[in-house]
Amino acid sequence: MAKSGMGRQADSAAAAVTVLTRAVELDSESQYQPALVCYQEGIDLLLQVLRGTKDPATRCSLREKISRYMDRAENIKKYLDQVKEDGKYHKQIKIEENATGFSYESLFQEYLNETVTEVWIEDPYIRQTHQLYNFLRFCEMLIKRPCKVKTIHLLTSLNEGIGNMQQSSGLKEIKESLRNHGVLLEVEYSSSIHDREIRFNNGWMIKIGRGLDYFKRPQGRFSLGYCDFDLRPCHETTVDIFHTKHTKKI
Repeated sequence: MAKSGMGRQADSAAAAVTVLTRAVELDSESQYQPALVCYQEGIDLLLQVLRGTKDPATRCSLREKISRYMDRAENIKKYLDQVKEDGKYHKQIKIEENATGFSYESLFQEYLNETVTEVWIEDPYIRQTHQLYNFLRFCEMLIKRPCKVKTIHLLTSLNEGIGNMQQSSGLKEIKESLRNHGVLLEVEYSSSIHDREIRFNNGWMIKIGRGLDYFKRPQGRFSLGYCDFDLRPCHETTVDIFHTKHTKKI
């Protein structure tokens, strides 16, 4: 049964409290980028509540709260813009052994928006079957909204063993599939590549110690985490996130 307008208002108000409480916590911990995301989401929820509120006193109180949170969000945005401009932004995430909650969407969503049209991936290990699937899953994330990715550049190492045909045919199939979605995949190989790095043309650069291959094998085909990678245990690794004024091509 559909909820009444009052019920939806209550849900939006409760969600706003939860999100904004989290924003304040992140803010106090100097985690400004995720705090800004939470502030913006919480403000949107409060605006929904305001539109459905008729009581003058309540509307006045909501406007004051929205104004206060908007001021704080704007100050954080200005600070982050300046840090990015100075090239000093650096955030580090430590993924512990067997940790969960680190799907590609969870890790990268803060840095993907409608300005992302080109992506560069340096990863020497896009060779074995599960690594090709990792890369495919990463590409699937890139073609979803809000991104408007048109070109993906991959630099990896060539599998010179018996898996060479598997690597080349897998990447060819991914390339054809991406083309059907209006995305160009350019693949280059290097025998000396060691670094693992992902760059977006909006200036964000992410370095993952293990590259895209930081997930453990699932316990079975019908175990939790086989499909939803937020539930998949991870290998221990470190993620370093930077912002640069210019993203150079590989």
